[in-house]
Amino acid sequence: MALSQEEREQLKIKLLNKIGRTESKIDSMESMTQPIGPENAIGRVSRMDAINNKSVMEAALRMARLDLDAMQTALRRIGTGEAVGICERCGKQIPFQRLALIPGSTKCVHCA
Repeated sequence: MALSQEEREQLKIKLLNKIGRTESKIDSMESMTQPIGPENAIGRVSRMDAINNKSVMEAALRMARLDLDAMQTALRRIGTGEAVGICERCGKQIPFQRLALIPGSTKCVHCA
């Protein structure tokens, strides 16, 4: 059972909203992952903490970019009329409720 036209439109709106929020989040994360220069007088322990926080932020940034890519792919599929919401693993339709919560989802609950 494919998504109805109304569900496709609802999903498109959710994707556009979430893409905008994710792009803003990525912009702020990028500024938090800048190198910590040795000229900053912040003490050894504070520097180590800042380096650790930077590593955590870089991992979150990678995940946000992957999410953004998945959402942009789903949006492109909606725009071209391709199948949307088909599990890449089992080939079954992903329930609309899951797509509404996780618009870039490529797997059903069972396969995820």
